[in-house]
Amino acid sequence: MDSQGNDAGPRRKARGRPRGWEDKTAQNTIKSLDRAMEVFEYLSEAQGKPLTLLADEMSQSPATVYRILVTLEGRGLVEFDPEEQLWHIGPQAFVIGARFLRRTSLVDRARPIMRKLMEATGETANLGIEKEGAVLFLSQVETHANIRAFFPPGTLSPMHASGIGKALLAHMDEDRLDRHLAMSELIAFTECTLADPEALKADLRTVKAQGYSVDNEEKNSGMRCIAAPVFDMNQEAVAGISVSGPTSRVSEAHIERLSRPVMEAARHLTFAIGGAVAAPPT
Repeated sequence: MDSQGNDAGPRRKARGRPRGWEDKTAQNTIKSLDRAMEVFEYLSEAQGKPLTLLADEMSQSPATVYRILVTLEGRGLVEFDPEEQLWHIGPQAFVIGARFLRRTSLVDRARPIMRKLMEATGETANLGIEKEGAVLFLSQVETHANIRAFFPPGTLSPMHASGIGKALLAHMDEDRLDRHLAMSELIAFTECTLADPEALKADLRTVKAQGYSVDNEEKNSGMRCIAAPVFDMNQEAVAGISVSGPTSRVSEAHIERLSRPVMEAARHLTFAIGGAVAAPPT
């Protein structure tokens, strides 16, 4: 006790779960809440549903689904259109989502994903965004191999000769892409650089169709990079994630194999920042 009669002993550290509890799903799950979240998530993906159709598609009883919807409606998470007799996601869902986005750091979310990508491919993983017409590298997880690519945070690179840059360019609308190309000097860094606007546009169409880009010795001879775009909640490409390494390890024969974990990492980061993957072109 101190002089005021207060306990002056060490304060207990706040815990995220009760002491001594094991993480057993059956023990720690509230089944009714889990069922309610299933309904909420399903409605968010296919909103504008009448009660009977929603219950039928989820193989739930209409009475159960109705009780869940009314409960969620009371919290503003869903809302009912009496004229159309349809249920929709409510405004409070956006409020909660916006709070998540405020605490979400792209770099922080990307680090564990990049680490896994480096371990899966054995090559250096990179994260970059578009900044004033160039790629700005934000983070890197280096490979343990002796020969490696090195893009320290803060490095700027021309978009037309960068895997991440081309992944972002491929998802620009045509007018914005034309403005970018008109203002950019397409420098030929190597004999492989796509310095002709039409050749670059043709490559970008391929990038968008296949879901990943390749910097095929276009910036530095002897180095390749494979990149995929990261999307925000509006399905706009806001970042890119990539692996890069020497052509002796990242050979043309290995591009397709390495592209799969890169695209998977980009999808994971998209979801981690509350984004949505853009629909494939028709």
